[in-house]
Amino acid sequence: MMHRISEESTDVPRTHAGGGRPDRLSWTFPLPRTHTGVPLGNGRTGLLVWGADNVLRLTIGRADLWDHRGGMPWTEAQSYTAIRSCLEANDEDGIARIFRPATQSEPGQPARPSVLPLGRLELVLPKGCVLTEATLSLREGIVDVSYRLGRARKTMQIGLHPQRDLAWIDAAEDVQDLRAVTSRDIMGERLAALSFPEPNAFSIADDVAGWHWDLPEDPGVLVAWRRGQAQVLLAVDRYEQPFDPAMARSLLEPDGYARLTPLRRETRIWWTEYWDRVASVTLPNPLLQEIHDYGLYLFAGLTNPAGVAATLQGPWIEEYDFPPWSSDYHFNINVQMCYSPGLRAGAFDHVRPLFDLVWSWREQLRTNARHFAGIDDGYMLPHAVDDRCTCMGSFWTGSIDHACTAWVAAMMFDYADYTGDVAFLRDRAFPFMLGTLAVYRAMLEDDGETLRLPVSVSPEYRGAQMNAWGANASFQLAALHRLCENLLAAARTLGVEPDPSWTDIRTRLPRATVEHGRITLWEGVDLEESHRHHSHLAGIAPFDTLDFDDAAWGPIIDRSLRHWIHMGMGLWSGWCMSWASALHSRVGNGEGAELVLELWQRVFTNEGRASMHDATINGLTLMGAPPLSVASTATAGEESAGKGSTGSAILRRAERMQMDGAMGGVAAVQEMLLHERRGVLRVFRGIPESWPHARFNRFRAPGGFLVSGWWDRAAGWSVEVAATRPGRLRLELPAGAPGRYEPAETDVVAGQRVEFEGSWDAG
Repeated sequence: MMHRISEESTDVPRTHAGGGRPDRLSWTFPLPRTHTGVPLGNGRTGLLVWGADNVLRLTIGRADLWDHRGGMPWTEAQSYTAIRSCLEANDEDGIARIFRPATQSEPGQPARPSVLPLGRLELVLPKGCVLTEATLSLREGIVDVSYRLGRARKTMQIGLHPQRDLAWIDAAEDVQDLRAVTSRDIMGERLAALSFPEPNAFSIADDVAGWHWDLPEDPGVLVAWRRGQAQVLLAVDRYEQPFDPAMARSLLEPDGYARLTPLRRETRIWWTEYWDRVASVTLPNPLLQEIHDYGLYLFAGLTNPAGVAATLQGPWIEEYDFPPWSSDYHFNINVQMCYSPGLRAGAFDHVRPLFDLVWSWREQLRTNARHFAGIDDGYMLPHAVDDRCTCMGSFWTGSIDHACTAWVAAMMFDYADYTGDVAFLRDRAFPFMLGTLAVYRAMLEDDGETLRLPVSVSPEYRGAQMNAWGANASFQLAALHRLCENLLAAARTLGVEPDPSWTDIRTRLPRATVEHGRITLWEGVDLEESHRHHSHLAGIAPFDTLDFDDAAWGPIIDRSLRHWIHMGMGLWSGWCMSWASALHSRVGNGEGAELVLELWQRVFTNEGRASMHDATINGLTLMGAPPLSVASTATAGEESAGKGSTGSAILRRAERMQMDGAMGGVAAVQEMLLHERRGVLRVFRGIPESWPHARFNRFRAPGGFLVSGWWDRAAGWSVEVAATRPGRLRLELPAGAPGRYEPAETDVVAGQRVEFEGSWDAG
């Protein structure tokens, strides 16, 4: 291996020739369902372009269209003492009372908040016209819709502005009619039962029309369009009641900003700048290449900083039902996975809105901690909340899963570490970490020798049964160890005196619960069956608290992963596949990392590339899969197809779209090429040895490093690292032959570029 250090000042590593860049993807009509549609999004408003024959449908969603009624306010009833007492007494009724939503069973009121379905706009083409293909330009964020009209082949263009809630349809001269279909048209009885009024159509002059919808306790929403000879402009907005039609017209004024040429130009500029600054990869596996490139396109539409912090579905909300799990903020992995590609891709401004949202909740988080732990200096974030941090309630294990808070704290620390934003570390991340630790400290018990978490949970294991808890859940232990390690690192950066308790916890609290020579869920409970949350393995990934090279932990990790594989994928969901891929990458099993991602694409995406929670085909998992027997009377619309032996629900319901699986897929591809393990950047550690080549450009890394590299099975490899600030660069690099690696270390100063390269040994 050779390496060179350049004193040349640089902001980014040089881009290796041939770096992969996204291009175009195509969909073939008919696209028969909402979530088979081609997505356009700006973080707040989303379109799904689908349809068949001569009717093109645009489903319109809003990530911020909340009905805030319902949910569970935290009170003194949700104290740790009361919860523990009920659990130890097996008092199921007592637990149910403690976690009862405020509006449960109240007529006309929802039990919990939810993002709302809005509706769609249908573009009717002449009879005999046939939609043929939709082509998405990832570079420009624009969809071309092709159709046949007699012998003519024609194309419409559809775009959505990345920073304004304005969309357009161009070359629309063949559109004969525009039809509005509201969610109330589809699910009227269900909405009426929850006190939602009818939406109202409106028209202004001859060219502006639409509908508006007053919500029971929240600002209303309007959809308006203006039709020209060959163009349609579409606007979506919120309003304070009462509705004023002049507002809708002002959004579409032809002499204002709502003109097609500047909208199109600004959209192309935004997307060009996005792709120019995010990382890229070139892979020999076209399936993984698409997972990465299309995933980064979706990431931009999901997390655009001009929108709102990303929920489970982001702006792509179906019009025919309430979105699964309210499209809320699930903090026991789903939100984290939605944001997982952002730091390595260098899209820091896309990640920041999540932290701004959580920080805006800090008074509520303090109230939660006060009621739960009896302390005034804590932060406690339940696993499922709306955008006001109202707890969804009912699912008691999620509500007391404090690793949700610790995981967000870890994300905040990582953001400061990647960006070098010391002000953010000092003013937000560090205080948030301290408040998170304060709650854990209130839960810990000290017998004089060891520390212990007597009441703890592992996400969704055993559901919300009365036996879904135990002492020292490995997930919680890993989260707490990561928290203490990050606090010590933050203190060094900030020049503050570390609290001795941080080291004490690291010394006297187990890193995981180990029984039978492997990691268990909690004391006395092994992994008993396939389960979608790989949480007991969180010390491997994402929290990285277990040292594979340690003589004691190495065999335990190996046995734990073997037992996990033995339990199989039979109850896995879509998003857990990318987590599994990352686990394989961490131990250098590139073939396993690749295989799991290929299975995700085959089993957990539909024919429109949409990312699903449930299986779309049979043969791998029971999670949401259709009936095995053709003669079965079960239907895809059933809420549940039973439970596993531990009480885990085996769901079955049509098209549970979630963005976490697709975003986790991008992060899993990144993980194969570059990840950090115990402070060491491991390059190409998760790629299959059978690959002929691989390349990545401009990956960000902890410590503020920017990394590019190429790997060729015949020619060798090269890695280039640029330092954005002083530090110690620690790497694990290829050596001698594919599959072999060796360490490298060097001190760097800001602006320095370090290059490493090597070839394979002869023979």
